Amino acid sequence: MLLIRSTLFNLLFAVSTILFSTLLIVSRIFGFRAAWFWAKTWSASTYWLLHVLCGIKLRVEGREHLPEEACVVMSKHQSAAETIAMPILVPPYVWILKRELYFIPFFGWGLAVMGTIAIRRGNPREAIKQVIEQGKYFLDMRRWVVIFPEGTRSAPGTTGKYQPGGIVVAHKAGVGILPMATNAGVCWPKNSFIKHPGTINVRFLPFIDAETVAATKRSDLLAQLESDIESATRELGG
Repeated sequence: MLLIRSTLFNLLFAVSTILFSTLLIVSRIFGFRAAWFWAKTWSASTYWLLHVLCGIKLRVEGREHLPEEACVVMSKHQSAAETIAMPILVPPYVWILKRELYFIPFFGWGLAVMGTIAIRRGNPREAIKQVIEQGKYFLDMRRWVVIFPEGTRSAPGTTGKYQPGGIVVAHKAGVGILPMATNAGVCWPKNSFIKHPGTINVRFLPFIDAETVAATKRSDLLAQLESDIESATRELGG
């Protein structure tokens, strides 16, 4: 039964991604807000499918920590699930992601027209320069910036190497940092066809304001963020 439900979800998810990506791309000519509507609708419809077909619920904690102003979100990355959820979790934002994602039909094209910070991993020095310049540009436009400091997905119970890019962007742009933890990989494991019933928990941790970001040594702040995000992730069962 789990295989059947997961198969049905994956088929409908593929169809909805093509449909909503097309609507997003076409509506982009009417402005960012019009396209953003379809991004949020895709996100919400995917979680409706997950709930109905796979028995997966989404629970969000710590919304009170979201600031009024644009900031950098540094999030745990275990699954495609937290990526899909992001449009219904935070205000309009841009991703920091690898450029290769643009080549995914429909989904990647949607990312491209919405505006992202797409880096080439072959040149780390050039990549961090690009992240800083474009991150500041979007934050000045009041668009949030979302980054996964581990760089790639990590399985539940494991921790990737945290990178300071999000801190550098926040410092240069004079904004704060919102940490986010999740156990999404328990229900939607990395590279897994099967989706497991349960609850995907997302927890926003206390906001770190711009003054604290500026006053704290980068290595100390990175260590604090890693400790806080990983501890919260384990508490959530991830």
